[in-house]
Amino acid sequence: MTDIHSKRQLVIIGGAEEKDGDTPILREFVRRSGGTKAHIVIMTAATELPREAGENYIRVFSRLGAEQVRIIDTETREDASSSTALEAISKATGVFFTGGDQARITSILKDTEIDAAIHKRYSEGIVIGGTSAGAAVMPDQMIVEGDSQTNARIEVVEMGPGLGFLPGVVIDQHFSQRGRLGRLISALVQEPVALGFGIDENTAMVVTDSQIEVIGEGTVTIVDESEATYNNLDQILKDEPLAIFGAKLHILPHGYKFDLKTRQPIIDLPSAANVSVPVATTGS
Repeated sequence: MTDIHSKRQLVIIGGAEEKDGDTPILREFVRRSGGTKAHIVIMTAATELPREAGENYIRVFSRLGAEQVRIIDTETREDASSSTALEAISKATGVFFTGGDQARITSILKDTEIDAAIHKRYSEGIVIGGTSAGAAVMPDQMIVEGDSQTNARIEVVEMGPGLGFLPGVVIDQHFSQRGRLGRLISALVQEPVALGFGIDENTAMVVTDSQIEVIGEGTVTIVDESEATYNNLDQILKDEPLAIFGAKLHILPHGYKFDLKTRQPIIDLPSAANVSVPVATTGS
């Protein structure tokens, strides 16, 4: 088995990450997965075009020098007990979830043998990455779907079980581009968690144990409800506006860090300010 890091690491991407040129986010995923010794498994459960999506990432990861890259295509829950897939996961140093529909990921994979195998390997130190729908499934309770560009109301978001790699938070993706602050707040107030993360496109939050670092061209918006003094959740009907007082808002661009234990940004201005950020010229 290829040597891997002992720390738990997640690369959670807001979608539309750069796949040509310097590809800083996917490059970081490969680097953390073992670099030129990386054995990467691409999980395509989210998409109805698994071969197309998988081959796109094979192209990128192979170009960056990963030693082995393979696709695990699970179209049904029966596929999630494949001995070939389980063997690939047992040897992987990185597992990457593509975009698509997050409900497909959980309906096919949650509480299966593959799910258990990936969690076991994660506890042993492999890197888990995911983009768009693959980012949404990282918490134990995820945003299944919801309205964008709206104020916070109970009805604007539907929640459901995620895969639980980063429990106790809510994550939303394509955040600034689709105006999703309202639905993130709606999800956060309805779940018994204190932190909500909104990740912009071509941006990632890299989680190492309890510390987050932001990489990419956008920002990560953090809503902290731990010290909120009031909300009206128990007084309103589902189509009425939510009120929330005293919540904190943090906006972190490339190079800035956040401590999940203290719920505080880490002030490290020299390293954050002196780093240049490649800007993508193409979307996905």
